[in-house]
Amino acid sequence: MAEVRSKVTPLIEQGDIYFLYRPRVGTDEVRGLEDVQRVYMILRPQGARKFRLLIIGRKRLPDPGRHDRFWAFVYKVFSSRASLSEELGQTRYRTRTRGVREEAPVRPVAEGVYALVRHGDHTHLAYVLELPQRPGPAERELNIRRQASYIIAVKNPEAATPPDAGLDPEHEAHFPKTQRERFQGRRFIPVETASFLDYPGAELVLIGAAEDPQKELGLEFHPDHETEHTADVLKDLRLPREIVHKPLFEGRWA
Repeated sequence: MAEVRSKVTPLIEQGDIYFLYRPRVGTDEVRGLEDVQRVYMILRPQGARKFRLLIIGRKRLPDPGRHDRFWAFVYKVFSSRASLSEELGQTRYRTRTRGVREEAPVRPVAEGVYALVRHGDHTHLAYVLELPQRPGPAERELNIRRQASYIIAVKNPEAATPPDAGLDPEHEAHFPKTQRERFQGRRFIPVETASFLDYPGAELVLIGAAEDPQKELGLEFHPDHETEHTADVLKDLRLPREIVHKPLFEGRWA
């Protein structure tokens, strides 16, 4: 079983991480980022029957070298594989002007091992990939590195949001009193406890921090050697195998 060990920094949580994208409506085959509707990240904590589905705001990850700062938010939290698989599969909906429309199933583009760790006065989300074995065009355009870390902070839902940024008030997280008290009037705080990620609507900021988290944070990642027969993403997401192979094992768009 894959695991993460910390030599120096306190380990908050570890588990499996998946990166996925959903093609734009009406797109038969994705050829690049312009054909992508949404980019997702799934965190599956070790030892918990829980799947957190996050949406990455700019449809790609921040650049660790440039210390990019991107928005993300917790979209939904699932307690079963079946409900998660249903969310990620093909869906149909009706519009007033175009009738019935179809959303294609998501494509998993990478899987790996992650850790949430405290580092001084902030928290890092760090990961190392298991699949695909070699980087491909999909990984490069989505800026998914073989390993990276991001400073991760959570927004106070009671704080003002800049125009045209963040979620509408009705979609923001409703944290319990114990969580709200942690903010102490601050607009952002580090993700001091992983429970902040268990509330749909939790708004996050990801800041590119390091391209070698093992060296910077004193972590030891022990990923599994995954194959088409053992990949966790196949067991957890239950997506059609024919749409999984190219992006997950070859790093190509599909």
